[in-house]
Amino acid sequence: MKILLVHQNYPAQFLHLAPELIRRGHDVTALTDLTNKRESATPTLRYKYEAQKVEPNACRLGRNYTQQSDRGVVVARACKRLRDEKGYIPDVIFGHSGWGETLFLKEVWPEAKLIVYAEYYYRGVGADTGFDPEFSTSSFDQVMIAQGRTAHLGQALLHADAGLSPTLWQASTYPPVLQGMIRVIFDGVNSAVMAPDPKAEVTLPNGRVLRAGDEVLTFVNRNLEPYRGYHTFMRALPDVLAARPQAQVIIVGGNEVSYGSPPADGTSWKERFLSEVKDRLDLNRVHFMGKVPYPTFVSIMQVSRVHAYLTYPFVLSWSMMESMAAEALVVGSDTAPVREVIAHDKNGLLVDFFDVAAWSRTLTDTLADPAKYAPLRKAARKTVLERYDLRSVCLPQMVDYVESFGPKA
Repeated sequence: MKILLVHQNYPAQFLHLAPELIRRGHDVTALTDLTNKRESATPTLRYKYEAQKVEPNACRLGRNYTQQSDRGVVVARACKRLRDEKGYIPDVIFGHSGWGETLFLKEVWPEAKLIVYAEYYYRGVGADTGFDPEFSTSSFDQVMIAQGRTAHLGQALLHADAGLSPTLWQASTYPPVLQGMIRVIFDGVNSAVMAPDPKAEVTLPNGRVLRAGDEVLTFVNRNLEPYRGYHTFMRALPDVLAARPQAQVIIVGGNEVSYGSPPADGTSWKERFLSEVKDRLDLNRVHFMGKVPYPTFVSIMQVSRVHAYLTYPFVLSWSMMESMAAEALVVGSDTAPVREVIAHDKNGLLVDFFDVAAWSRTLTDTLADPAKYAPLRKAARKTVLERYDLRSVCLPQMVDYVESFGPKA
């Protein structure tokens, strides 16, 4: 088959799928934004998208749709040139719906089957909007703004042949009328790479080396921000370090904003919440690593005794699943995306997202007695191997799903 993969930050969710499809003999091409500098072995085409300034007062709630559909138009025009000038017609298109790229591809290639990666459908209530009253009100205006953000997501799926979502909870955020179009397959964890290693070690910025078996608490996210519970974690940390004088804390994440809004005072979320507690922290034991290369991340998970993972009711992070594969003990927030994977006291522990005292107490207890929680660590990896493993579970399912939309003999 000819398969076109579309993502403004390719390879993203297609990192493992593309080479496997190529290995199976398919003609795979990627389409991505010209500004995307990520490397890939997939033959790649690029479109040039220059975002136009949107006047909020003119567009009001339509400004999000305006931005996403503008990108969709640019992508569609680039694809029409590809068809007109090169005669390119894919059998299957698989693209992420989040940035509007797939909106008009059926107008270019009506004969192609279109699958959209349906990652998340915003909700006025019951998900991230209004969940954390410190940063988001549950006012009626906020409810309408959240619903307004779904216009392009609903359109993308309605005009596709099918959707794919990584978790049951994320699929459930879509309206019931659309859920029947969605197949749930997780992206997959490479458990051969992300595995326990008793010889693992990590060199910290200050030159100290931490090894597997050391008393290490980890916290990882793409960026340090409220959506991923950075504020709760930092507020819990002083009591943890006071109770565990040998503990070392590794924090991975950038200073940008992936989700939600930046602080109103112009600082970063990292600095805002660090400033709240730094007078009560031994900063020689708190190590901010920034964004790290993947091999370093693997080593960090392998030396982690306890991994704290928090999230609003929102997209589940790959890092949580990877930490489970490495047999770090995950203490997770008791929120719906996490509960889908972690059963309390079975393969990890769950704590109320907002209960700072409970976080301090649980992290302290788990750091203090690793032997007690060893069965949970083993069970965490078993969960990944049985349900979320890349090679044995997820990738074969993903390939079969994509191939099912190909021309029938």
